[in-house]
Amino acid sequence: MIWLIGNKGMLGTELSRVFESRGIQYVGTDRDVDITSEGAVSNFIDAYKGLDKIDWIVNCAAYTAVDKAEDDQALCERLNVTGPAIVAKAANAAGARMIHISTDYVFNGNGTRPYREDDPTDPTGVYGLTKRNGESAALAVTDRIYIIRTAWLYGQYGKNFVKTMLTLMNDKERIAVVNDQRGAPTWAFDLAEAITAFILAKSDVPYGIYHFSNLGDISWFDFAQEIYRMGRAKGLITKECAVLPCTSAEYPSRVRRPPYSVLDKTKIQKELHIKIPSWEESLSKYLDIK
Repeated sequence: MIWLIGNKGMLGTELSRVFESRGIQYVGTDRDVDITSEGAVSNFIDAYKGLDKIDWIVNCAAYTAVDKAEDDQALCERLNVTGPAIVAKAANAAGARMIHISTDYVFNGNGTRPYREDDPTDPTGVYGLTKRNGESAALAVTDRIYIIRTAWLYGQYGKNFVKTMLTLMNDKERIAVVNDQRGAPTWAFDLAEAITAFILAKSDVPYGIYHFSNLGDISWFDFAQEIYRMGRAKGLITKECAVLPCTSAEYPSRVRRPPYSVLDKTKIQKELHIKIPSWEESLSKYLDIK
């Protein structure tokens, strides 16, 4: 039995659909089980014993409002540090394996080559700091854990960059998109498939930290241009809209966004023997089901 935490979020909803399509037995929770409470977590796990024993826990829950986190540090720490530590401790006690989702924001974004799993972390804001500390807290209490860092996530469920661009491009005559931040977009469905691959692996996959995003690297401006091109071709954008480049300085925010967020996927490809789609391929498939 798999316990999927955060099953109503973008990734959690996608993962639920993948589990259901594969006939994988799971139970999903969202805010109905408080992962910052040791009692609530222990009671939930204890309710599943015998044939329905929980042997995997997938934690997709997190505080992800990057700017708001600066003023809401206590809640951000509870959800991103305390929660994962409590869940990891309970997983260890139950003999369950754990998958925990993390982020490119654990790095400062000053790199010039794709970040590897063993590169030094150096978060620049509360969100990134708590996600980094959450990784450390979970790793400190269990060694049967896979931490998957991802970046630039989008999908069918919840707010995300692709949905926002489609709406703006249908409403505005022109939009400006930053051209000085590079990364690799990640379709939530592809990430859900990778998570499932860990669970279904027929041979032992070493525990530890892994990186996953779609292949390739682009700027947000490049991404927006391709969303517009594909959106027009697929009939999702019904009017002309000029997509213009701008700098991050023209859109100031509370937290500095990483200028370089490309993640190295060599390790996950080697250990899981998976083929990761390019961002162009996945964007096209995503837009086909819109």
